[in-house]
Amino acid sequence: MSVTEFRYHPIPLDDEPLRKEVREFLADALCDRAPLQRAESWMGADPAFSRKLGERGWIGMALPKRYGGREAGPFARYVVIEELLAAGAPVSAHWIADRQSGPLILRYGTDAQRERYLPAICRGESYFCIGMSEPNSGSDLASIRTHAQHAGDGWVLNGHKLWTTNAHYSHYMIALVRTAAKTASRHEGMSQFVIDLKAPGVTIRPIRDLAGGEHFNEVFFDDVELGPDALIGTEGQGWEQVTAELAFERSGPERFLSSIALLHTMIDAIGKRPDALQAREIGRLAARLFTLRQMSLSVTAELAAGRNPAWAASCVKDLGTAFEQEIPEVAQLLLDVPPSTAGGSDHARVLAYLMQMAPSFSLRGGTREILRGIIARGLGLR
Repeated sequence: MSVTEFRYHPIPLDDEPLRKEVREFLADALCDRAPLQRAESWMGADPAFSRKLGERGWIGMALPKRYGGREAGPFARYVVIEELLAAGAPVSAHWIADRQSGPLILRYGTDAQRERYLPAICRGESYFCIGMSEPNSGSDLASIRTHAQHAGDGWVLNGHKLWTTNAHYSHYMIALVRTAAKTASRHEGMSQFVIDLKAPGVTIRPIRDLAGGEHFNEVFFDDVELGPDALIGTEGQGWEQVTAELAFERSGPERFLSSIALLHTMIDAIGKRPDALQAREIGRLAARLFTLRQMSLSVTAELAAGRNPAWAASCVKDLGTAFEQEIPEVAQLLLDVPPSTAGGSDHARVLAYLMQMAPSFSLRGGTREILRGIIARGLGLR
């Protein structure tokens, strides 16, 4: 996929009827959910809600039926995810397992790993987190230091992961670690493991953010014993797995809908008679939103075809997070409503929450600097 190849990929007509079913479910399930709660969406965990989605077959949709999936195409899943995020549904509990861990285990895992992990993911009962970033590594994953050494038939794991989303209530982590010494090729010698987060030697410490939440965590591994069945795929295959995984992480609707609750409250607060500036700016945001959606759907089509559009997914993530971060700025330009963390209108409270959270949008899933390096390589500029 080159810069001229972001093509229009409409959602197939066979998948669109699902949208009505999802909307009707959400209208009932979220009828009492306040705008501030909706603003949390994919950072808000509700295990009971996740189980309801699992009962309807809306988690692990693309996975084989033998594991509890629906064998649905990627666009059917896109419809469900788009509706969940647009409505501000609390999807954080099962989010990473559905988006990344399940597809990764299906593609690279053993039959035993698939049988063990995938059915519970599809039921909305098993939660995963991703162990990539480390202190002094950040988005430069090739510089990780956490390592696993052979010990009998298994491994012993030591190290430290940082900024791990949802580790404090996840059951498992899929972690990228070193299993061999560094070589001239920085991307060699890394592997991925499934780690039981209740195993001896695992310590999780939540990190409180500016908004008062504890979504991110430090995770320490001190002589954690891993069985031979913890390794995903083959030893040394970690970098290939991670790059494939990140295309899923960087290209979905969550990369441009994180601030959608604020767009809703802003339009409601402005009302049906916007002035010229308000009409222009809301129209500009809507145009960017529709464009990002089409770019995201184009990447979805590439993934469905079995390709790895890493640079295109990076474009969606970079442009999408810039869009998400701009919405709080536009809201302050268009309305004389100060943000409020206690009391005030729904709009004031949602504005306060997203003003505090928005700086993190360009960090999670890869910093702008890393993403633009990937884009430059994809375009042959470096």
